Amino acid sequence: MPRVKGGYTTRRRRKAVLKLAKGYYGSKHALYRTAHEQVMRSLAYAFRDRKQRKREFRKLWIQRINAACQLNGTKYSLFIAGLANAGIEINRKMLAEMAVNDAEGFAALVKTALAAPKKTAVAENVVVLKKATKAEKQAAAQAKPAKKAAAPKAEAKKADAPKKAAAPKAEAAEDLSKKTVAELKAIAAEKGVKIPSGAKKADILDLLK
Repeated sequence: MPRVKGGYTTRRRRKAVLKLAKGYYGSKHALYRTAHEQVMRSLAYAFRDRKQRKREFRKLWIQRINAACQLNGTKYSLFIAGLANAGIEINRKMLAEMAVNDAEGFAALVKTALAAPKKTAVAENVVVLKKATKAEKQAAAQAKPAKKAAAPKAEAKKADAPKKAAAPKAEAAEDLSKKTVAELKAIAAEKGVKIPSGAKKADILDLLK
């Protein structure tokens, strides 16, 4: 088979990597191996920092909005909450732009946010639910003493009940314990109690009880 040389393809691939490494320090822009290592690392940093940049800009916008809020005698958190209560939807990028370039418009927004009612529909529903739970708790607290008052009556009835009811059972248990296994099986047959084969006397007594 004929020999195939990859010089053209290899050269194009390496030239593309060296083009990306243009301007790098030392041999990182001249030697393919070191340039390739640095280019791969640089691309990874670029991917990471494209996301990091969005976080940094949000921090910057919040700092500018907070500074403008302090100039207008309020705080960032109160200002944002007031905008939400007033139903004003402006993102932080635009608010920061107004804080820097339109101080009067930002001051008007601050007045509107501070004048907005603090209770939203959700907050009112929460208050109603809390009142309902308090009423339920009070009703439960009033019902508990009634149950406690009824408890002594039940205890009194139990105390007044004759204690002779338990005596026959005890006597029957004593009588059965004195009988033999054959006699116990006969009694079980009369009562219709099935006794497994090989059952001991204690097991038969438990079944008869």
